[in-house]
Amino acid sequence: MATVALVPHQTRKVAADIAVEVATWLEGDGHRVRVPAYDAKLTGLQRWSVDEDRLTDGLDLAVSLGGDGTMLRTVHMVAAASVPVLGVNVGHLGYLTEVEPAGTRTAVERWLAGDYFIERRMTLAVELSRAGEQISTHVALNEAVLQRSGAGHTVRVATWIDDNSFVTYVADGLIVSTPTGSTAYNLSARGPIVSPNHRALIVTPVSPHMLFNHSLVLDGSEIIRLEQEDGRPADLVVDGQLIASVGEGDSVLCTAGPHDAHLVSFQARDFHHLIKTKLGLGGL
Repeated sequence: MATVALVPHQTRKVAADIAVEVATWLEGDGHRVRVPAYDAKLTGLQRWSVDEDRLTDGLDLAVSLGGDGTMLRTVHMVAAASVPVLGVNVGHLGYLTEVEPAGTRTAVERWLAGDYFIERRMTLAVELSRAGEQISTHVALNEAVLQRSGAGHTVRVATWIDDNSFVTYVADGLIVSTPTGSTAYNLSARGPIVSPNHRALIVTPVSPHMLFNHSLVLDGSEIIRLEQEDGRPADLVVDGQLIASVGEGDSVLCTAGPHDAHLVSFQARDFHHLIKTKLGLGGL
């Protein structure tokens, strides 16, 4: 008997429909099903509702039913408990999702039968400190961004690498991404594409207003500290979610996360083919 969490896209009816179908089938076979309470309320799946703080208790598998955004949200919920995540692509082509909607039941059946392998992805730990005291910690699969909070100005972000002062970036923002996140915001900011098999931290300025405008690819063991210098507030955004306004004297520490994300896969993921498809390079 397995315990499976279903995390549907919150506004796509097809995701809720698939969740009902899979949940009904799993329960009929004697398995336990959970849906995070907030998602259950929004999608009409209250029958399987579980408070998020109890979601991972004894959980064997989490199934993300959406796009990469839903996948990121699911990873945030379960990564600390090392629960594997199966991504179902209910939407556009995604980098993280593994199967298409029609194959959901088959994919879960294969997982139940042990016919799968786990792809481990490095995560990013993001710590926000104020007046020398840590006030929050977050986990990212893609990236953390310190960006301008309004139009008409830049941010001045001082960076330290392993406690050594490096450079102050003057830009619209500064991205610290994982290899997985290298194909997300980092890519649109003209940062390098890095194989997800690497363990690295990528630092990329967004629209830099300075001569030094290059990305850095650092070792995964290095420690990056960011500080906003000019007194103007900046926004800290982690995997697309606004976390806090960051002011002068605040600092953001970025390191490799203590827990990898565990992604369920059924065949070796062809990263190069996925890049070609995503970027429309099929005919080249």
